[in-house]
Amino acid sequence: MHSDPIADMLTRVRNALMIGSGKVTVPHSGIKVEIARVLQEEGYIKGYEVITDPAKPYLRDIIVELKYYGERRERRAVITGLKRVSKPGRRIYVGKKNIPWVLSGMGIAIVTTNKGVMTGQQARRLGVGGEVLCYVW
Repeated sequence: MHSDPIADMLTRVRNALMIGSGKVTVPHSGIKVEIARVLQEEGYIKGYEVITDPAKPYLRDIIVELKYYGERRERRAVITGLKRVSKPGRRIYVGKKNIPWVLSGMGIAIVTTNKGVMTGQQARRLGVGGEVLCYVW
């Protein structure tokens, strides 16, 4: 059992990027699927897929397809950094006026609000605050 499943997901993605892997498998949960959706919408990953083992339909995984740019030897990951902000021991909540900018707008903050999981910019536009899950740049 993991005490922080979102941090586990971010660590798996970070480790896969460091070795140049094309895909990474993450245990399934609803919030992780939403984080993957936001990353895909913002162009940080190619895509994601929820798979189910036919022999064990109660076990599901998420396969995240990572995105790179450049030619073969100069290949670089699109995601250069991931940081978990709100943790199980210390939740970080922000109001609509205090949603953080990541690298002066070059990165995104993923925020969970009462209207769903979205980027900090979308939350600012909708005028809602919430829990800051992580930063991606």
